[in-house]
Amino acid sequence: MSMMADSLVMARRNLIRMSRIPEMVLFGLIQPVMFVVLFTYVFGGSMKIGDSTSPEVYKNFLMAGIFAQTVTFATAGAGAGIADDMHKGLIDRFRSLPMARGAVLTGRTVADLVQTALTLLVLAIVALLVGWRPGSVEPTNFGKILGGFGLLLLLGYAFTWIGALIGLSVRTPEAATSGGLIWLFPVTFISNAFVDSSQMTPWLRHIAEWNPFSATVQACRQLFGDPGLSQSDAWPMQHPVWASLIYSILIIAVFRTLSVRKYRRADS
Repeated sequence: MSMMADSLVMARRNLIRMSRIPEMVLFGLIQPVMFVVLFTYVFGGSMKIGDSTSPEVYKNFLMAGIFAQTVTFATAGAGAGIADDMHKGLIDRFRSLPMARGAVLTGRTVADLVQTALTLLVLAIVALLVGWRPGSVEPTNFGKILGGFGLLLLLGYAFTWIGALIGLSVRTPEAATSGGLIWLFPVTFISNAFVDSSQMTPWLRHIAEWNPFSATVQACRQLFGDPGLSQSDAWPMQHPVWASLIYSILIIAVFRTLSVRKYRRADS
């Protein structure tokens, strides 16, 4: 209970800080909106999904991938924020207070989760405005749609712990931003997010099908009733909801442990 209380205090501190820097939140909203508009109108009609090259089909196929990309790109912000606190000496001040060691990192990741949820809400509204319609292929309901967004937020929270470890491992916020993005591009693009993975070469397709990112995208398409479900014998593609949950929980367990250990060594 003490750990939880300390984490909530730190989360409140970070949320207050975010509210006082509105441009940080605004820029975080603009980037995913640009991705939606650009991918929808630039690539729509040129991508083949199943047997169709219809822009409407690609639009509904794309949204799950854009949602997943948005929550994972929050990783860079988490790493930069922690690196900034380290650089300014705030971590040393927190260390002098009677609080749980992991509360600083947990509070930061929870605050980033709140910001990600806000971004995801705005992005969903924009997606509806440009023509995304859940249930375009398979019937769905509000509970399944909420479940899909829940899986997205869980994946985003898991990836922020990777960002936390990166932020603790570098010396400057600039390095944390670069380090937080450089590995995300292959993770998000070697996946089923923007193209049908069955069109990839065999070795690349296997990587995409076992990618944790792809599992969440596949799960969201299934829950949203969107087109483009990967027809594969790979276990994550056959059971995407369970695969997404297992991947996200494992990432949290591993990288939270590593981050807290790194935090203790960095502050000693």
